[in-house]
Amino acid sequence: MRGHWDALSGGLRRRGWAGLGHTCRISASSCGRRSISGAGLPVSPWHFRSRLEALLPSAVKGQPPRPPAAAGRSHILDSGCLNMSDTLTLDVIGQRVEVNGEYATVRFSGVVPPVAGLWLGVEWDNPERGKHDGSHEGIVYFKCRHPTGGSFIRPNKVNFGVDFLTAVKNRYALEDGSEDYGEEQIIIIGKKPVETIGFDSVIKQQSHLNNLQEISLRNCAVSCAGEKGGIARTCPNITRVDVSKNLLSSWDEVIRIADQLKNLVVLNLSENKLQFPSGSPVLTGTFSTLKVLVLNQTGITWAEVLQCALGWPVLEELYLDSNNIFISERPSNVLQMLKLLDLSSNPLIDENQLFLIAYLPRLEQLILSDTGISSIHFPDAGIGCKTSMFPSLQYLVVNDNRISQWSFINELNKLQSLRALSCLRNPLTEGSKEAQTTRQLIIAKIGQLKTLNKCEILPEERRGAELDYRKAFGNEWKKAGGHQDPEKNRPNEEFLAAHPRYQLLCHKYGAPEDGELKVQQPFMLKNQLLILPSFLKALKIKYPNQLEQKVLEKQLPGSMTIQKVKALLSRLLKVPVSELLLSYESPKMRNKLFKVWMDSANEEETAKVSM
Repeated sequence: MRGHWDALSGGLRRRGWAGLGHTCRISASSCGRRSISGAGLPVSPWHFRSRLEALLPSAVKGQPPRPPAAAGRSHILDSGCLNMSDTLTLDVIGQRVEVNGEYATVRFSGVVPPVAGLWLGVEWDNPERGKHDGSHEGIVYFKCRHPTGGSFIRPNKVNFGVDFLTAVKNRYALEDGSEDYGEEQIIIIGKKPVETIGFDSVIKQQSHLNNLQEISLRNCAVSCAGEKGGIARTCPNITRVDVSKNLLSSWDEVIRIADQLKNLVVLNLSENKLQFPSGSPVLTGTFSTLKVLVLNQTGITWAEVLQCALGWPVLEELYLDSNNIFISERPSNVLQMLKLLDLSSNPLIDENQLFLIAYLPRLEQLILSDTGISSIHFPDAGIGCKTSMFPSLQYLVVNDNRISQWSFINELNKLQSLRALSCLRNPLTEGSKEAQTTRQLIIAKIGQLKTLNKCEILPEERRGAELDYRKAFGNEWKKAGGHQDPEKNRPNEEFLAAHPRYQLLCHKYGAPEDGELKVQQPFMLKNQLLILPSFLKALKIKYPNQLEQKVLEKQLPGSMTIQKVKALLSRLLKVPVSELLLSYESPKMRNKLFKVWMDSANEEETAKVSM
């Protein structure tokens, strides 16, 4: 007679037995969700044999299987969920929990008279979810940061989450498919033959998990690492992990997970309220390959960043969005490989704090969006000089801030490596000036910039922006002491502070001539007079878009209105007045046209009036 055994939580269940010499049957149909140890963790094919050997001797002697965890203590169910009984111990304090989609931290566990039974005191992430500050009838059971951030709740209403490996299996394991157990196989454990059923399906699942390199477990209620070594055995090739918005509560638990991922390169821990170690961490080499770490909304402080960074020797990208970071000290012997630092939405940061990170040698990208920053000044560099700070910084993002002065843009020209800037939604860029005008001014003020607001700056655009800038502030330059003669060109310091690149542009394109700086008044009125110099006897009329047409000459009186000029041209050229667009050329400024504005002009036909 054969004995039939199923791999179930709590040990091997005997269906029948006729002695030690017979074969026993092991069913693996639910191996991915059950355990032969009672620990609720899945059984992998390569360690199933050793686990079975440990259990089989006691089972074949007719002894009862190992009992489940003692009543009244925390244990792990078959599903991987932590189930808390009515006699919770104090080890739940500080754990992260989820209740109906809301997240909280356990601050208290015990009795709250006069109501009988066990209660958990939780502090909600969303204070509007709570009812009080942790006190009841004048007794303070725990403290909250917000007066309505706390609640008391029964343990059976709380989800304490699942272990990492269970979450991976729930999301990535292949379906078992049919209820058919498949082919039977006989394996020998010691001297005992054991008949297995359905382990080909288990092997297929484990092979799939073994090949995983990138996983996303966002919002999967991951709370712990689980069985020691289980992650390393099941999915050892993972390099990129997203465990954002889960129930991880401590940095130590993160280390227990990461310690089993020897090839980990990218780790996203955002939106986990983590407790970080208070003392210097033990350097174990856990993060020896980690290059990208995302810690947005984790509650980490700058001191904790520097403390933990001792274990991030090759880290290149660090994201610290929305942590109320206050940079209190300079990184010393840490973060020296860092290329990108995101400090967005940390409103406590100001320019003085930025100086503390200004000498990170490899920092190429700095993101300061929504920090409230409004000014910056590099005291080590004068007008027209480069600062020694941020020596490698190539890309700066300062969107959604309070930048309202052009002096901020002027200072950025001192950054020796800056090539790209994003400066959207600031008072300076959202004011009355047209967006294109603002863009041209920024381009002219920062000489080495190649990209602005994610748009490439082409050479023609830069040339046009710099020439327009040179002309726009030419009169101000002259009033401040500027002159075309280099020996007399001495603009005052106030002008140079406001326009630190102006002298360089004059050297690049030449000082502006007086004729360029005259403000040309457009002909806006229909009765505007066109005054001809006394030495001119005729008006020369040309077609700029029809070069084959010969130049016409027409004798004109000393003065006449633009309206009459257009009527004359309409008769001569046989073109409706409404289709004429006039411009004139001054003998003092050859090859430069000045438009004569009329109400009904369009661009179908253009006549050039040469004076």
